Amino acid sequence: MSAYDYVIIGAGVAAAKAVDGIREVDEQGSVLVIGAEPDPPVYRPVLSKDLWLKDDAALEDETLLDGTADGLELRTDAEATAVDTAAHTVTLADGSSVDYGKLLLATGAEPRTLGLPSGPRVLAYRTAADYRQLRDLLGPDTHAIVIGGGYIGAEMAAALVQNDVKVTMVLPEDLVQERLFPERLARRITDALADHGVKIVHGSLAGGASRDDGVSVELEDGTTIEGDLAVVGVGVAPRTGLAEKAGLEVDDGIVVDAAMRTSADDVWAAGDVASYPDVRLGRRRVEHVDHAEKSGELAGRAMAGADATYEETPFFWSDLFDDGYEAIGDLDSRLEMVEDWQGDDEPTDQGVVYYLDGGRVRGVLLWNVWESVDAARDLITSSKDEPVDDPSSLKGRITG
Repeated sequence: MSAYDYVIIGAGVAAAKAVDGIREVDEQGSVLVIGAEPDPPVYRPVLSKDLWLKDDAALEDETLLDGTADGLELRTDAEATAVDTAAHTVTLADGSSVDYGKLLLATGAEPRTLGLPSGPRVLAYRTAADYRQLRDLLGPDTHAIVIGGGYIGAEMAAALVQNDVKVTMVLPEDLVQERLFPERLARRITDALADHGVKIVHGSLAGGASRDDGVSVELEDGTTIEGDLAVVGVGVAPRTGLAEKAGLEVDDGIVVDAAMRTSADDVWAAGDVASYPDVRLGRRRVEHVDHAEKSGELAGRAMAGADATYEETPFFWSDLFDDGYEAIGDLDSRLEMVEDWQGDDEPTDQGVVYYLDGGRVRGVLLWNVWESVDAARDLITSSKDEPVDDPSSLKGRITG
């Protein structure tokens, strides 16, 4: 086919959920999903979680679209290179084009590499192909260098060391995840990684080299670290190139309204790439899977004609050894923080951290505290209109 009722560019979680959203409203319309990766959409969180930590987890069980449903076509290894919003066409890298009635841009985000040379042993860890490549590189006495001490860096260092991999973690900060958490909690996480055998090196990346049999990582202070492979986890940038070329409004992501509509007629955006108006926190861009799922589904429903608006403030979660957490909103250690640790002033096995700006709760961390995301969301909502006069009064508000 060369014309479809719905075309989705991107084949990740947001795209898969958008198909579900379309089908909730329109059971017959033709749908084309175009993905640059060789794999169909997979549930991306398992790439740094379950596939390393659960014996019965398998990548093939995490596929979200198989492309065999009636009225659905899935093209992988296909790159969209241009969108003509006036003509309602998408041009592909092979020179072909398709016409669309409604278009969704779910192009996701591109991993940053900090200039580390590419190669088969350097992974900007993001895709199912990256997971398979990393698995193939692992063997007895493998030494992995993890670049970055943020969300994905911490997860990958913890996952690999629990799979008997020698891990060196390189980060420019003093503590792992110190940009997210209070200093004392970041120190607890750093100590936990070290206690499990992760060697932590502080420094900024200056360059490196990739060889057939290993990698070298160079730091600005002249330190050189030799390893078998490098996993780069230093954040991502939204893939907005198609939108910019098409003349859509872009500002740290593709700007959308409350129905995930872009500035062009019949074009929507969802997932990591979308800058959306959060009803509680204002305009923001979120890179978590909960947002990809919910914004993708809503965009699909809206494309199919439903009167739908996005009213979510997404949450995210992680597990680090014996600890786990859920969190919602903006977790930024530059904000005012109120720590509420069970039975102690120091970080313990359970606690809640509130992040505030001018008395308004912007985010909540639930450290080993479960089934409390809704309560945290309600608190963010209430403090938007009625700021907290005494931040210390938040202690005890959420107990799990």
